[in-house]
Amino acid sequence: MIVPEYWAEARKRVRQHGRQVTVRRFGWSDDSQEAAQAHAEMRTQGALEAILAGQDLPRRELRSNYGTHGVPIREQIVERHDDVIVTRNSYGALCLNTPDVLFADMDFEARPSGCVLPLSVALVSLLAGLVAGTVLEGLKWGIVASFAALIAANSIALLFRRWRFSRDGGAENRALARVETFVSGNPDWHLRLYRTPAGLRLLAMQATFAPQDEGAQRLFGAIGADPLYSTMCKVQHCFRARLTAKPWRIGMGRRIRPPVAAWSREQANLPGRLAWIADYERKAAGFAACRYIGTLGDDSRIDPKARRVQELHDAMTRAGEALPLA
Repeated sequence: MIVPEYWAEARKRVRQHGRQVTVRRFGWSDDSQEAAQAHAEMRTQGALEAILAGQDLPRRELRSNYGTHGVPIREQIVERHDDVIVTRNSYGALCLNTPDVLFADMDFEARPSGCVLPLSVALVSLLAGLVAGTVLEGLKWGIVASFAALIAANSIALLFRRWRFSRDGGAENRALARVETFVSGNPDWHLRLYRTPAGLRLLAMQATFAPQDEGAQRLFGAIGADPLYSTMCKVQHCFRARLTAKPWRIGMGRRIRPPVAAWSREQANLPGRLAWIADYERKAAGFAACRYIGTLGDDSRIDPKARRVQELHDAMTRAGEALPLA
């Protein structure tokens, strides 16, 4: 896991065969700004040479704070707890970053709505209505009947899906059922469950994991974890969990400036940024990021590292307090 303290960017420009080639790359370091700049210069020179040699590489790297493009997580470091790092993300909330304690969030399914018919059924409904209407009244009424048949078929299918959704206990129970199915097939796992504003959070307690481990990827697949999060874990060699409220859920009308994707150490103490953070912390004090709801699996197995991270997570998210979620 790499969450650098210092960032820099370098640019190199040359002419080749009458055309101008400009390459930019980021550099980073935990030691100094100078070391970050030297790293940026080295990476830029290497990329330039590769491009001039014919490799198909991007001329410029994206300013991505989330770290899914091969560049480390670019966020302001707020706290360090051994190898666990707390950062402030692109919209101002605090996030926990850990190299080996497995967190996974899953969003609840939305209640069925809109068009739910498979394409084949929709085409059959249209064709049946068109044929029946044309035979009985003519082409104009056939077209009207085809769309009426489609609307009726979709309405029936939607009612059935909503009935089945409610029969299964709604979004939360359907999500819990997926987790229970995973644990029943992996009885040696010990998962702590948390309720988030939009779903569930899982924390594996029985062992530590590398994000590339088959077990971590198996859990992600079983619960339908966000593919972007799964990719970030593998690329950045870490797991993440949001620790504080999303600003728009607690009445913050203004966004933090500058956004963390363009953050630099020089900007950390800008008056406007500090004022936003102070306002955010006052408002976020009345909310929790998640709420602990129970455990599943073999709770006799607890890894010491997982326990330490769990205690930090629960304290900073206020998971044990009766607070509204945000």
